[in-house]
Amino acid sequence: MSFTQELWSHTADLQTHIRNMPFNAELAAGTLPSATFREYIIQDAHYLEGFARALALAGSRGPDAPAIAQLAGSANGAIAVERQLHAEYMTLYGVSPADFAGTPPSQACDHYVSFLIRSAAVDPFAVAVTALLPCFWIYQRVGVSIHERAAADHPYRAWIDTYASDDFAQSVQRMLDLTDALAAQADDPTRGAMRDAFVRSSWHEWRFWDSAYHREGWPEAISPPA
Repeated sequence: MSFTQELWSHTADLQTHIRNMPFNAELAAGTLPSATFREYIIQDAHYLEGFARALALAGSRGPDAPAIAQLAGSANGAIAVERQLHAEYMTLYGVSPADFAGTPPSQACDHYVSFLIRSAAVDPFAVAVTALLPCFWIYQRVGVSIHERAAADHPYRAWIDTYASDDFAQSVQRMLDLTDALAAQADDPTRGAMRDAFVRSSWHEWRFWDSAYHREGWPEAISPPA
């Protein structure tokens, strides 16, 4: 069993919970309310900008040119998804640039992005990479699972096709290969920290979708300025 397979096995209950949680169950069935998906897309656009920053920051600390190029390319890909997929849905749901700018990141989004950027900035490179892995891997697993059941006229077909695509699967595999290579070179304390980072980011993936499903923002008394 590879290190990344061990990570998935270690978080198996959480991964099953993510796949079956109300947001993803209703997304798979095509019954997720459009208003909920609209708010999710806005938050996901905020998230992907932060995710791209974390990828670029971690990449700048890479030990060699291939690692730097891989993470820099993934950062570029995250921005491309934000511009293409989200632009399509934001147009569909009438989200103007002003609407987006006036909607701050949710607590869940802000917490997740802050964790990733902190890890990218201060953790050992192997730990930072492992913290970034769940966003790739969980989205691909969820996308493929939904794709297998989705009708051709599914209302969220573009989202499903993006994360179930061969291109995305290849980017996920590159991230898995990098994580396994780094784990093979790491000492036991570092591998333990890598496991902890994977668990934490997987929890944040669940929290992000759960927050989107319940359309949670910030308590009014502490809402950050728009």
